[in-house]
Amino acid sequence: MEGSVNQEQAVIYCRVSSRAQESDGHGLQSQETRCREFADSKGLNVAAVFPDTITGGGDFIKRPGMVALLSFLDAQPDTRFVVIFDDLKRFARDTRFHLDLREAFRARRATIECLNFKFDETPEGEFIETIMAAQGALERKQNGRQVAQKMKARMQSGYWVHNAPVGYRYKTVKGHGKLLMPDEPHASAVREALEGFAAGRYQTQAEVKRFLETKPDYPHNIQGQVRDKRVSDLLRQPLYASYVCSEVYGLSWLKGQHEQLISMATFDRVQERLKTTGYAPERKNTGEDFALRGFATCGDCNASLRSSWSKGKYKSYPYYACHTKGCDSYGKSIPRDKLGGAFGEVVKTLEPSPKLFALTKAMFRQAWDARLDQAKDAKRSAQRQIVDVEKQIETLLGRIMSASNAAVISSYEGKLNQLEKEKARMRENVSKSEPKAGSLEEMIELSLKFLSSPWKLWESGDFTLRRTLLRLAFTEGFAYHRNGTHRTPQKALPFKALGMFSGGQIVNGAAGEN
Repeated sequence: MEGSVNQEQAVIYCRVSSRAQESDGHGLQSQETRCREFADSKGLNVAAVFPDTITGGGDFIKRPGMVALLSFLDAQPDTRFVVIFDDLKRFARDTRFHLDLREAFRARRATIECLNFKFDETPEGEFIETIMAAQGALERKQNGRQVAQKMKARMQSGYWVHNAPVGYRYKTVKGHGKLLMPDEPHASAVREALEGFAAGRYQTQAEVKRFLETKPDYPHNIQGQVRDKRVSDLLRQPLYASYVCSEVYGLSWLKGQHEQLISMATFDRVQERLKTTGYAPERKNTGEDFALRGFATCGDCNASLRSSWSKGKYKSYPYYACHTKGCDSYGKSIPRDKLGGAFGEVVKTLEPSPKLFALTKAMFRQAWDARLDQAKDAKRSAQRQIVDVEKQIETLLGRIMSASNAAVISSYEGKLNQLEKEKARMRENVSKSEPKAGSLEEMIELSLKFLSSPWKLWESGDFTLRRTLLRLAFTEGFAYHRNGTHRTPQKALPFKALGMFSGGQIVNGAAGEN
C-alpha cells in the first residue's frame, strides 16, 4: 500500500464512436487494457477510468465521460494527474476543440500521455500537434461527407437509410441489402389508422391517437399514451405509400423499393383531410355501443338522436334521445334495442330475390368490359402526361442551374417538388389502371355477397360492418319516432336498382313498426 501511495496518479480516458463498438467489447475494453499496460510500464497508479460513446466531432465539454474526468481533476486540485489516451484521435477530432481541451488540462496542471503520439511543449512540438489535430478533423469531415454521399445515393435508388418508422423493420434481403419490410402487428395498425382517417372513420388526429392507444403492442410512453407528434408524423409519412422523400438530401417522391402499406390515393386523401378543420371528436363515452349514432334522427324534428347509458337500480341501460329544445320529443328516451329492432326490419327489406343475380352478373360483366376499355385509354393518356411532366422537370432543372437569385431558386424548387409528386401519382395510377387477372371474379363475389346478405352483416353485431352498411346502403338517416313509427330511409343506388328490377318501389311515407 505504501508503494501505491507514492506512485504518481493517472486517469484513463477511452472513447468509441458508436454503441455497436461499445457492445461488441472490442472498443472501450481494448483501449483500457492498452492504457493500463502503458501506466504500469511508467509506474503510474490508475485512479479512475472515464469512458465515452460519443462521435469524434463536437465540443468535448458535452461528452459525459470528459465532463466527469474534468470534474474529477477539479475535485482534487492538489494532486498532479497524468491523463492517458489510447490514440490522438480519441483526444479530439476537431482542431479548435483539441486546443481548448489542451488548455483545460494545462489549467488543471495535468499532463497528457498518448500511446501513439509524443506530446511536446516546444513550439515545434505544438506545431506538429496542431497539424495532427487538423488532419484528424479533415478525416472526420471527409468520412462524414463520404457517408452522406453513400446514404444519398442509396436513397436515390429507392432505399430508406434512416430509422425504420413504426410499421416497418429492416431485414437483409439478397440483392437489396437492408430493406424495409412490414412489421406486424404494427403494420396492420398503421394501415387501419391511415385508411380510417382517409375514409373519415376517424375524424381527427385525436381519434387516430385513441385508436392506436387501444393497440397494446403499439409504441406507448410511460403513461401508456401515444405521443401527438408520433401521430402527426405517421399521417404525413410518404414511406407508407412506398415513396422516399428527404429534405436533408433534397429528394422528392422517389419510388421506394419496399412494400407499400397504403396507396398513393389514400395518402393524398389523408393530406387533404389534414388541411380541413371543424370535425367534432369522437365521443369516448359511447364507444361502439351505438352503431346508429349520427344516423338515427328524431321523427319530430329530424335532428340527430344522441346516445347515452342510463344507470338503473341494478345495471345501466342504453338509450337514444332527442336533445333539441322546443321539440315535442325533447328529453324523451328511446331504448336502443327497440330502435335497433325497427331498423333491422328495414335492413331485411334490402335483400333482393335470388332470381336477380343472373341479371346482376351480366350487368357486372358489361360494366367490367367498359371499364377495361376506359382503363386502357386512361393508361395511354397518363403515360403521355408523364412524358410532359418529365419535360417540365427537365426545364425547371435547367432554370435552377442558371438562376442566381435565392428567391427564384426557392420558387423553382417548390414547383419541382410538386411536379415530382405529380409524376409519382401518375406512375402509380398507370400501374393500377388495368385490373389484374381474376379481379372481376373477386369483385363480383364480394359485391354479390354484400348485396345478397345485408341482414347477415347487420345481424353479426360487428360495429365496423354495421357502420359500413349504413354508408353503402343508404343515402339519408333513419327517422324514428318515440311512439314506434318510422320513415324508411332513402336507399343507395344498387339497392334501389335491384328493388326496381324486382318490381318493388321505394317507400318514403310513414310506416308502422313491424
